[in-house]
Amino acid sequence: MTASLNRFAELVTRDQFSLAEACLLIAEDEYPRIDIPACIAQLDAMAATVRGRLAADAFPEQKVAALNHHLFKELQFRGNLDAYYDPRNSYLNEVLERRTGIPITLSIVYLEVGRRMGLPLQGVSFPGHFLVRLRVGRGQLLLDPFTGGEPRSAAELRSRLEQMAPGQQAGRVDIEQYLEPASSREIVTRVLRNLKSIYSKSGKLERALAVMQRMLLVVPESAEELRDRGLIYARLEAFRAAAADLQNYLRRKPDAPDAADMHAKLVELKAAAARLQ
Repeated sequence: MTASLNRFAELVTRDQFSLAEACLLIAEDEYPRIDIPACIAQLDAMAATVRGRLAADAFPEQKVAALNHHLFKELQFRGNLDAYYDPRNSYLNEVLERRTGIPITLSIVYLEVGRRMGLPLQGVSFPGHFLVRLRVGRGQLLLDPFTGGEPRSAAELRSRLEQMAPGQQAGRVDIEQYLEPASSREIVTRVLRNLKSIYSKSGKLERALAVMQRMLLVVPESAEELRDRGLIYARLEAFRAAAADLQNYLRRKPDAPDAADMHAKLVELKAAAARLQ
């Protein structure tokens, strides 16, 4: 492995790790000269600015209002509606520099700055739209950094779920099952899956492969990610590596729904590899 991958592997195998640092290490594949300490210092400075404006006994709601004002009014962080699938929206260094991103990366900025202010924020891996949660009193705030930190109601979120699954009745959706806090590992995985999808669909296979190398360090138990890496290797004509991944996939998931297709693909790959000898 490269030095960058080694650092990333060491970090994500810890029980607790810095979300910002992990996301910045992901960016090293695309930005080898990235200054990770400088990016971390930006997050520190944002938090210090907001903390300096708050009373020592400020309520969580006051801290949220101050955080929203600084990030979205003064610094003008915003959701990128014009180029949502631009890969730069998924790299934390680019989000910090351009002050635009997608729900998950803007939420990462929000989480990292808020936590430095003493806010016990949690990420929420809501379907199709990442959110941030804050427990207050006996309730909770569900905040949307993609739209300036606006609070979202349960009714709004039920409606969003109904739009994604039209057969469901919004009033009957158990919204709480979708609001469980996401761990740093789960957040990093979602960032990587976004990049994997963007690069695979745009035909940038070597970039997709680099993302998937990191993915398998985060979720080494995922047979599906192993299969997908094998298919990318196959498209890159790395037949032996592709065959090894598909063999391991079938060993882990012999009864997978696509097992017959993967067996056929494996025969093709082995034949192609033999022709290279």
